[in-house]
Amino acid sequence: MSPSTLYALGCSPMKPLHRAIWLALIVVATGCGAQPSATPPSGRPLQNVKVGIMPIPDCVTVPLANMRGYFEAEGLHVEIETVQGGGVALPKLKSGALHFSIMNYTAAVLAEDRQPGTLRIVADAYQSAPNTFKLMVGKNSPIKGLGDLRGKHIAVATLRSVGTLTTEAALKIAGLTAEDVRFSEMPLPDMIPALQAGKIDVAWMTEPFITAYQKTGGETLYDVMQGQTENWPIAGWATTADYASTHPRQVAAFQRAILKAQADAQDRQVITDTLPTYTKISPETAATITLGTFPMNLHPDRIQRVADVMLEHQYIASELDVSRFLIPPPAVHHSPAPPPPPATPSTPAASPSKVPAP
Repeated sequence: MSPSTLYALGCSPMKPLHRAIWLALIVVATGCGAQPSATPPSGRPLQNVKVGIMPIPDCVTVPLANMRGYFEAEGLHVEIETVQGGGVALPKLKSGALHFSIMNYTAAVLAEDRQPGTLRIVADAYQSAPNTFKLMVGKNSPIKGLGDLRGKHIAVATLRSVGTLTTEAALKIAGLTAEDVRFSEMPLPDMIPALQAGKIDVAWMTEPFITAYQKTGGETLYDVMQGQTENWPIAGWATTADYASTHPRQVAAFQRAILKAQADAQDRQVITDTLPTYTKISPETAATITLGTFPMNLHPDRIQRVADVMLEHQYIASELDVSRFLIPPPAVHHSPAPPPPPATPSTPAASPSKVPAP
Protein backbone atom coordinates (compact mmCIF):
# COMPACT_ATOMS: atom_id res chain seq x y z
CA MET A 1 0.00 0.00 0.00
CA SER A 2 1.60 3.25 -1.10
CA PRO A 3 1.82 6.43 1.01
CA SER A 4 -0.55 8.10 -1.46
CA THR A 5 -3.09 5.35 -0.85
CA LEU A 6 -2.77 5.85 2.89
CA TYR A 7 -3.44 9.55 2.43
CA ALA A 8 -6.45 8.74 0.26
CA LEU A 9 -7.80 6.68 3.14
CA GLY A 10 -7.59 9.71 5.38
CA CYS A 11 -4.35 8.75 7.16
CA SER A 12 -2.09 11.45 8.53
CA PRO A 13 1.71 11.57 8.09
CA MET A 14 3.65 9.11 10.22
CA LYS A 15 7.06 9.10 11.79
CA PRO A 16 9.51 7.19 9.53
CA LEU A 17 9.90 4.28 11.95
CA HIS A 18 6.16 3.95 12.53
CA ARG A 19 5.53 4.11 8.78
CA ALA A 20 8.03 1.36 8.07
CA ILE A 21 6.57 -0.90 10.75
CA TRP A 22 3.01 -0.21 9.62
CA LEU A 23 3.71 -0.91 5.96
CA ALA A 24 5.49 -4.12 6.89
CA LEU A 25 2.49 -5.22 8.94
CA ILE A 26 0.17 -4.50 6.02
CA VAL A 27 2.27 -6.71 3.74
CA VAL A 28 2.20 -9.56 6.29
CA ALA A 29 -1.52 -9.20 7.01
CA THR A 30 -2.52 -9.12 3.36
CA GLY A 31 -0.24 -11.95 2.34
CA CYS A 32 1.27 -9.78 -0.43
CA GLY A 33 -2.12 -9.53 -2.06
CA ALA A 34 -3.22 -13.15 -1.78
CA GLN A 35 -6.46 -13.22 0.22
CA PRO A 36 -8.07 -16.31 1.76
CA SER A 37 -11.41 -17.23 0.26
CA ALA A 38 -14.43 -15.56 1.84
CA THR A 39 -16.34 -18.84 1.48
CA PRO A 40 -15.57 -21.44 4.16
CA PRO A 41 -14.30 -24.77 2.84
CA SER A 42 -17.05 -27.20 1.96
CA GLY A 43 -18.14 -29.28 4.90
CA ARG A 44 -16.19 -27.34 7.52
CA PRO A 45 -18.45 -26.32 10.42
CA LEU A 46 -18.81 -22.67 11.30
CA GLN A 47 -16.60 -21.49 14.14
CA ASN A 48 -18.54 -20.08 17.10
CA VAL A 49 -17.43 -16.66 18.35
CA LYS A 50 -19.03 -14.42 20.95
CA VAL A 51 -18.99 -10.68 20.34
CA GLY A 52 -19.78 -7.97 22.87
CA ILE A 53 -21.64 -4.92 21.59
CA MET A 54 -23.52 -1.98 23.06
CA PRO A 55 -26.94 -0.83 21.81
CA ILE A 56 -25.58 2.46 20.44
CA PRO A 57 -24.61 3.60 16.90
CA ASP A 58 -20.89 2.84 17.45
CA CYS A 59 -21.56 -0.91 17.18
CA VAL A 60 -23.81 -0.98 14.12
CA THR A 61 -21.40 -2.94 11.95
CA VAL A 62 -21.59 -6.18 13.96
CA PRO A 63 -25.40 -6.54 13.70
CA LEU A 64 -25.13 -5.37 10.09
CA ALA A 65 -22.47 -7.97 9.23
CA ASN A 66 -24.55 -10.63 10.96
CA MET A 67 -27.76 -9.75 9.09
CA ARG A 68 -26.03 -9.64 5.73
CA GLY A 69 -24.30 -12.98 6.20
CA TYR A 70 -20.76 -11.61 6.17
CA PHE A 71 -19.71 -13.58 9.24
CA GLU A 72 -21.18 -16.81 7.94
CA ALA A 73 -19.48 -16.28 4.58
CA GLU A 74 -16.20 -16.05 6.49
CA GLY A 75 -16.87 -19.30 8.37
CA LEU A 76 -18.06 -17.76 11.64
CA HIS A 77 -21.21 -18.20 13.66
CA VAL A 78 -21.52 -15.05 15.78
CA GLU A 79 -23.34 -14.89 19.09
CA ILE A 80 -23.94 -11.28 20.09
CA GLU A 81 -23.93 -10.27 23.77
CA THR A 82 -24.68 -6.86 25.25
CA VAL A 83 -21.91 -5.33 27.37
CA GLN A 84 -21.88 -2.14 29.43
CA GLY A 85 -18.60 -0.86 28.05
CA GLY A 86 -14.92 -1.62 27.58
CA GLY A 87 -14.20 -1.87 31.29
CA VAL A 88 -16.81 -4.61 31.71
CA ALA A 89 -15.88 -6.36 28.47
CA LEU A 90 -12.18 -6.69 29.26
CA PRO A 91 -12.55 -9.34 32.00
CA LYS A 92 -14.95 -11.24 29.74
CA LEU A 93 -12.38 -11.21 26.95
CA LYS A 94 -9.66 -12.42 29.31
CA SER A 95 -11.83 -15.25 30.64
CA GLY A 96 -12.92 -16.37 27.17
CA ALA A 97 -16.57 -15.49 27.81
CA LEU A 98 -16.20 -13.14 24.84
CA HIS A 99 -13.89 -13.48 21.85
CA PHE A 100 -14.30 -9.94 20.50
CA SER A 101 -15.84 -6.80 21.94
CA ILE A 102 -16.32 -3.11 21.38
CA MET A 103 -13.59 -1.23 23.27
CA ASN A 104 -13.19 2.54 23.54
CA TYR A 105 -9.63 3.59 22.82
CA THR A 106 -9.13 5.28 26.18
CA ALA A 107 -9.88 1.97 27.92
CA ALA A 108 -7.64 0.13 25.45
CA VAL A 109 -4.67 2.43 26.14
CA LEU A 110 -5.21 2.09 29.90
CA ALA A 111 -5.28 -1.71 29.55
CA GLU A 112 -2.06 -1.71 27.54
CA ASP A 113 -0.40 0.66 30.00
CA ARG A 114 -1.36 -1.44 33.04
CA GLN A 115 -0.95 -4.91 31.51
CA PRO A 116 1.23 -4.65 28.39
CA GLY A 117 0.63 -7.28 25.74
CA THR A 118 -2.82 -8.31 26.96
CA LEU A 119 -5.15 -6.64 24.46
CA ARG A 120 -5.31 -6.37 20.68
CA ILE A 121 -7.45 -4.06 18.53
CA VAL A 122 -8.32 -5.78 15.25
CA ALA A 123 -10.60 -3.25 13.51
CA ASP A 124 -11.77 0.31 13.90
CA ALA A 125 -15.39 0.90 14.85
CA TYR A 126 -16.33 4.55 15.26
CA GLN A 127 -14.96 8.08 15.04
CA SER A 128 -16.56 11.30 16.22
CA ALA A 129 -18.05 14.04 14.10
CA PRO A 130 -19.46 17.43 15.14
CA ASN A 131 -22.46 17.23 17.49
CA THR A 132 -22.05 13.54 18.32
CA PHE A 133 -20.75 13.95 21.90
CA LYS A 134 -21.74 16.96 23.99
CA LEU A 135 -21.86 18.50 27.43
CA MET A 136 -25.56 19.15 28.02
CA VAL A 137 -27.33 21.39 30.56
CA GLY A 138 -30.91 22.19 31.43
CA LYS A 139 -32.87 24.86 29.58
CA ASN A 140 -32.66 27.37 32.43
CA SER A 141 -29.19 26.42 33.65
CA PRO A 142 -27.03 29.30 34.93
CA ILE A 143 -24.06 27.54 33.30
CA LYS A 144 -23.49 29.37 30.03
CA GLY A 145 -19.87 28.58 29.23
CA LEU A 146 -16.94 26.34 30.15
CA GLY A 147 -15.70 28.93 32.62
CA ASP A 148 -18.86 28.41 34.68
CA LEU A 149 -18.01 24.75 35.37
CA ARG A 150 -15.81 25.33 38.40
CA GLY A 151 -17.27 23.37 41.31
CA LYS A 152 -20.01 21.83 39.18
CA HIS A 153 -21.16 18.21 39.12
CA ILE A 154 -20.63 16.52 35.73
CA ALA A 155 -22.04 13.07 34.98
CA VAL A 156 -20.18 10.79 32.59
CA ALA A 157 -20.92 7.23 31.52
CA THR A 158 -17.66 5.86 32.98
CA LEU A 159 -14.76 7.45 34.83
CA ARG A 160 -11.25 7.53 33.36
CA SER A 161 -12.67 6.94 29.92
CA VAL A 162 -13.51 8.83 26.74
CA GLY A 163 -16.12 10.92 28.57
CA THR A 164 -13.79 12.29 31.23
CA LEU A 165 -10.83 12.63 28.85
CA THR A 166 -12.67 14.72 26.27
CA THR A 167 -14.31 16.79 29.02
CA GLU A 168 -10.90 17.48 30.56
CA ALA A 169 -9.65 18.63 27.15
CA ALA A 170 -12.60 21.07 27.08
CA LEU A 171 -11.96 22.25 30.66
CA LYS A 172 -8.38 23.09 29.71
CA ILE A 173 -9.70 25.74 27.31
CA ALA A 174 -11.21 27.58 30.30
CA GLY A 175 -8.09 27.13 32.42
CA LEU A 176 -9.70 24.40 34.51
CA THR A 177 -8.72 20.82 35.34
CA ALA A 178 -10.49 17.71 36.61
CA GLU A 179 -9.71 18.90 40.13
CA ASP A 180 -11.98 21.91 39.60
CA VAL A 181 -15.13 19.85 38.95
CA ARG A 182 -16.86 16.79 40.36
CA PHE A 183 -17.13 13.80 38.03
CA SER A 184 -19.45 10.88 38.73
CA GLU A 185 -20.56 7.81 36.78
CA MET A 186 -24.13 7.57 35.55
CA PRO A 187 -25.83 5.44 32.88
CA LEU A 188 -26.73 7.59 29.91
CA PRO A 189 -30.51 7.03 30.15
CA ASP A 190 -30.44 8.26 33.77
CA MET A 191 -28.82 11.58 32.86
CA ILE A 192 -31.87 13.35 31.46
CA PRO A 193 -34.03 12.76 34.57
CA ALA A 194 -31.03 13.64 36.77
CA LEU A 195 -30.60 16.97 34.99
CA GLN A 196 -34.31 17.69 35.18
CA ALA A 197 -34.33 16.92 38.91
CA GLY A 198 -31.24 19.04 39.58
CA LYS A 199 -29.19 16.07 40.82
CA ILE A 200 -26.37 16.95 38.42
CA ASP A 201 -25.33 20.18 36.72
CA VAL A 202 -23.97 18.86 33.43
CA ALA A 203 -24.08 15.58 31.52
CA TRP A 204 -21.68 14.17 28.93
CA MET A 205 -24.00 12.66 26.33
CA THR A 206 -23.94 10.84 23.03
CA GLU A 207 -26.69 9.97 20.59
CA PRO A 208 -29.56 9.16 20.70
CA PHE A 209 -29.73 10.83 24.11
CA ILE A 210 -28.60 14.23 22.82
CA THR A 211 -31.50 14.40 20.38
CA ALA A 212 -33.95 13.09 22.98
CA TYR A 213 -32.90 15.70 25.54
CA GLN A 214 -33.00 18.55 23.05
CA LYS A 215 -36.62 17.66 22.32
CA THR A 216 -37.44 18.25 26.00
CA GLY A 217 -35.67 21.62 26.13
CA GLY A 218 -32.16 20.52 27.03
CA GLU A 219 -29.36 22.74 25.73
CA THR A 220 -25.83 22.21 24.47
CA LEU A 221 -23.11 23.70 26.65
CA TYR A 222 -20.18 22.50 24.54
CA ASP A 223 -19.42 20.07 21.74
CA VAL A 224 -16.48 18.12 23.18
CA MET A 225 -15.41 16.83 19.76
CA GLN A 226 -13.69 19.95 18.47
CA GLY A 227 -10.27 21.54 18.66
CA GLN A 228 -7.84 19.05 20.17
CA THR A 229 -10.43 16.27 19.98
CA GLU A 230 -11.88 16.94 16.53
CA ASN A 231 -12.50 13.73 14.54
CA TRP A 232 -11.67 11.81 17.70
CA PRO A 233 -11.17 8.02 17.49
CA ILE A 234 -13.86 6.62 19.78
CA ALA A 235 -13.74 2.82 19.74
CA GLY A 236 -12.51 -0.28 17.98
CA TRP A 237 -13.07 -4.04 18.04
CA ALA A 238 -10.84 -5.82 20.55
CA THR A 239 -9.70 -9.32 21.40
CA THR A 240 -6.95 -10.65 23.63
CA ALA A 241 -3.39 -11.21 22.51
CA ASP A 242 -3.73 -14.88 23.48
CA TYR A 243 -6.82 -15.39 21.33
CA ALA A 244 -5.24 -13.55 18.40
CA SER A 245 -2.15 -15.77 18.53
CA THR A 246 -4.06 -19.06 18.89
CA HIS A 247 -6.96 -18.26 16.53
CA PRO A 248 -5.49 -16.23 13.66
CA ARG A 249 -8.00 -17.60 11.14
CA GLN A 250 -10.97 -16.47 13.22
CA VAL A 251 -9.40 -13.04 13.77
CA ALA A 252 -8.81 -12.54 10.05
CA ALA A 253 -12.33 -13.74 9.26
CA PHE A 254 -13.81 -11.32 11.81
CA GLN A 255 -11.76 -8.48 10.37
CA ARG A 256 -12.91 -9.14 6.80
CA ALA A 257 -16.57 -9.32 7.82
CA ILE A 258 -16.32 -6.08 9.82
CA LEU A 259 -14.61 -4.24 6.97
CA LYS A 260 -17.43 -5.23 4.61
CA ALA A 261 -19.96 -3.86 7.09
CA GLN A 262 -17.90 -0.69 7.64
CA ALA A 263 -18.02 -0.17 3.87
CA ASP A 264 -21.80 -0.59 3.89
CA ALA A 265 -22.07 1.85 6.80
CA GLN A 266 -20.78 4.66 4.60
CA ASP A 267 -24.42 4.80 3.41
CA ARG A 268 -26.45 6.66 6.04
CA GLN A 269 -29.64 4.84 5.05
CA VAL A 270 -28.05 1.49 5.88
CA ILE A 271 -27.32 2.70 9.41
CA THR A 272 -30.80 4.20 9.76
CA ASP A 273 -32.36 0.88 8.80
CA THR A 274 -30.10 -1.19 11.05
CA LEU A 275 -30.15 0.78 14.32
CA PRO A 276 -33.72 -0.19 15.32
CA THR A 277 -32.88 -3.90 14.94
CA TYR A 278 -30.51 -4.02 17.93
CA THR A 279 -31.42 -0.91 19.95
CA LYS A 280 -34.61 0.74 21.13
CA ILE A 281 -33.91 3.68 18.86
CA SER A 282 -37.06 4.19 16.79
CA PRO A 283 -36.86 4.37 13.00
CA GLU A 284 -37.89 8.03 13.22
CA THR A 285 -35.09 8.87 15.66
CA ALA A 286 -32.58 6.77 13.73
CA ALA A 287 -33.26 8.93 10.70
CA THR A 288 -32.54 12.19 12.54
CA ILE A 289 -29.74 11.62 15.06
CA THR A 290 -26.24 12.89 14.33
CA LEU A 291 -23.76 10.15 13.54
CA GLY A 292 -20.00 9.89 13.55
CA THR A 293 -18.01 8.02 10.93
CA PHE A 294 -17.04 4.37 10.44
CA PRO A 295 -13.36 4.29 9.41
CA MET A 296 -12.14 1.84 6.82
CA ASN A 297 -8.62 1.54 8.24
CA LEU A 298 -6.92 0.97 11.59
CA HIS A 299 -4.19 3.56 11.25
CA PRO A 300 -1.94 4.12 14.29
CA ASP A 301 -1.46 7.85 13.68
CA ARG A 302 -5.14 8.54 14.39
CA ILE A 303 -5.31 6.34 17.47
CA GLN A 304 -1.98 7.64 18.76
CA ARG A 305 -3.74 10.94 19.42
CA VAL A 306 -5.71 9.25 22.21
CA ALA A 307 -2.58 8.03 24.01
CA ASP A 308 -0.88 11.41 23.61
CA VAL A 309 -3.81 13.33 25.14
CA MET A 310 -4.06 10.73 27.91
CA LEU A 311 -0.41 11.38 28.74
CA GLU A 312 -1.05 15.11 28.81
CA HIS A 313 -3.87 14.62 31.33
CA GLN A 314 -1.89 12.05 33.36
CA TYR A 315 -4.06 9.03 32.58
CA ILE A 316 -0.78 7.27 31.80
CA ALA A 317 2.67 8.07 33.18
CA SER A 318 4.80 7.70 30.04
CA GLU A 319 4.55 7.69 26.27
CA LEU A 320 2.84 4.68 24.76
CA ASP A 321 3.11 3.59 21.13
CA VAL A 322 -0.35 2.31 20.18
CA SER A 323 0.92 0.42 17.14
CA ARG A 324 2.10 -2.33 19.48
CA PHE A 325 -1.46 -3.44 20.24
CA LEU A 326 -2.99 -3.00 16.76
CA ILE A 327 -3.44 -5.87 14.31
CA PRO A 328 -3.94 -4.36 10.85
CA PRO A 329 -6.89 -5.90 9.00
CA PRO A 330 -6.42 -7.58 5.63
CA ALA A 331 -7.41 -5.79 2.45
CA VAL A 332 -11.01 -6.42 1.45
CA HIS A 333 -12.58 -5.83 -1.94
CA HIS A 334 -16.27 -5.43 -1.34
CA SER A 335 -19.28 -4.10 -3.20
CA PRO A 336 -21.97 -3.08 -0.69
CA ALA A 337 -25.00 -5.32 -0.67
CA PRO A 338 -28.55 -3.97 -1.08
CA PRO A 339 -29.86 -2.39 2.14
CA PRO A 340 -31.65 -4.68 4.60
CA PRO A 341 -35.43 -4.53 4.87
CA PRO A 342 -36.81 -1.86 7.22
CA ALA A 343 -36.61 -2.83 10.88
CA THR A 344 -39.67 -3.80 12.83
CA PRO A 345 -40.26 -2.99 16.50
CA SER A 346 -40.67 -6.71 17.25
CA THR A 347 -36.99 -7.39 16.54
CA PRO A 348 -35.28 -8.38 19.82
CA ALA A 349 -33.10 -5.58 21.07
CA ALA A 350 -30.99 -4.89 24.10
CA SER A 351 -32.38 -2.03 26.13
CA PRO A 352 -30.17 1.05 26.21
CA SER A 353 -31.65 1.88 29.59
CA LYS A 354 -29.03 -0.30 31.22
CA VAL A 355 -26.07 0.49 29.03
CA PRO A 356 -23.71 3.48 29.22
CA ALA A 357 -21.61 4.83 26.37
CA PRO A 358 -18.22 3.27 25.53
